[in-house]
Amino acid sequence: MTSPDLAALRPRLPSPVQEIADGRFGRHGIRLLLKRDDLIHPDLIGNKWRKLAPNLTAAAGRTVVTFGGAYSNHLRATAAAGRLLGLPTVGVVRGQELSDRPLNPSLARCAADGMRLHFVDRSTYRRKSEPETLAGVLRAVDAEDAYVVPEGGSNSLAVRGCRALGEELRARADVDVDADADADVHVDVVALACGTGGTLAGLAAGLGPDQRALGIPVLRGGFLAADTEGLQERAFGGRRGDWSLDDRFHFGGYARVPTELDAFAGDFERRHGVPVERLYVAKLLYGLVALADEGAFPRGSTVAAVITGRPFP
Repeated sequence: MTSPDLAALRPRLPSPVQEIADGRFGRHGIRLLLKRDDLIHPDLIGNKWRKLAPNLTAAAGRTVVTFGGAYSNHLRATAAAGRLLGLPTVGVVRGQELSDRPLNPSLARCAADGMRLHFVDRSTYRRKSEPETLAGVLRAVDAEDAYVVPEGGSNSLAVRGCRALGEELRARADVDVDADADADVHVDVVALACGTGGTLAGLAAGLGPDQRALGIPVLRGGFLAADTEGLQERAFGGRRGDWSLDDRFHFGGYARVPTELDAFAGDFERRHGVPVERLYVAKLLYGLVALADEGAFPRGSTVAAVITGRPFP
């Protein structure tokens, strides 16, 4: 088996950095940048490219089996990668009860891209990393020799892949601004919405010693962002980089988008012409506005928000 040619997909790397003039930050003397990882590739968006690319290379043409919930962007990106690269993919979906229901738009897109969907009960799903349970799942999908990517795509290879995100923002960022403005900007804080914590772990490792990474989890507690330090240790042999978490902006559930958050995202889109994905990106930007109002960033700070995805059709 041979590794797929990822270069043939022509990713846009490094992803562009865009300055946003927003009075909610400007009144506190904060400069806001958007790290547009959503523009890396039309199907393998943002941190999904950074996390999947090294794993797809390691898969070397084998079937890729991975895990996610009913609205998982990771499942959707893996399915798209399978279509683009001619790789068979299997998505193990949390919730046996979903097997008898019509597919939601996310899972329907996965199926359209050729991913085989296998639904398991929630108890089995919680034990998916246990060797016996995983072996049983692989037997059930007739893929015992498959390459397994964990939920959210976060493993050592993925964390090392995400280090490039921090390196692209290290010291000075090349910002897409007017010709009269400074093109090179020192970034003080890089913020992103995080699920499993893999992107945060790699990002922090790639930043400079005078920069810090801030993660805003999409859920409070649970598995989300719970193992960032462990992922760093497995990827780099120890904790690397300065990072912190603020889990106050989760709105009670992964797939929950209340009216307040939807209105905020729509307002940001109208102000700046930037599509705002609701489950992750809206929570990130909403949280950053709240933190700016609280005085979390000193005047004169430059904050870069990593746009890891865009609204799916």
